[in-house]
Amino acid sequence: MRPSVAAVRILVVDDEEELAEAIATSLRREGYAVDVANDGHGALDRLMLNPYDLVTLDLTLPDLDGREVCRLIRTDARFDPATRVLMVTARDDIEERVAGLDDGADDYLVKPFALRELSARVRSLLRRETSGADSVIQVGDLTLDTARQIVEWARTPVDLTTKEFALLRYFMTHPGEVLSQERLLEHVWDEAMDPFTNTVRVTVGTLRRKLTDIADQQLIETVIGSGYRLIDPDVGAAPDSGD
Repeated sequence: MRPSVAAVRILVVDDEEELAEAIATSLRREGYAVDVANDGHGALDRLMLNPYDLVTLDLTLPDLDGREVCRLIRTDARFDPATRVLMVTARDDIEERVAGLDDGADDYLVKPFALRELSARVRSLLRRETSGADSVIQVGDLTLDTARQIVEWARTPVDLTTKEFALLRYFMTHPGEVLSQERLLEHVWDEAMDPFTNTVRVTVGTLRRKLTDIADQQLIETVIGSGYRLIDPDVGAAPDSGD
């Protein structure tokens, strides 16, 4: 079962390649990890390989109809039924909207649309999963508000980039767990990221320095040979940790 709030990974499915990339670029600017598929089979392949929190799904695809993809997400045991589905389509008649919702879509957006509206719909759907007070995560004196995009240490604001925020959000939903670079790459970055890059190490390093500077103590430790861990104050640091 997925945690109530986690780093968010989104799959954009649309056969209009330019539109799909525009949507992906817009969502990445907000800190989401985003992958793209241009047909139904490609979407299903990615859904079997990666855990997605939300799918923006075009109704008209060159192979499988978007409604069929949605039905499979909801009924096929290979897919996570908790994945949010935002139908995106040029079909604007009420019968099509009702049919899409009956197939399991969580929301429906008609083309053409403004990217700002799509982003708002995405935020709304993700808030449904966390709802209310659960949008605030706390580990010791460290607090992260996913709705307001605010991080505080003992009520002192911490200034983070969007990717640092997403990374910390994932750490805070798994306090005390050792998270490998591969796991962080899978959940916080998208599939376009080179798995051999040092991006994870660099981003963890800058996040750790910012937290250490403001908290005057180390909050993220390196577990040699295994990965990184956000120190749970109820457990403390592990004896095999490093700098």
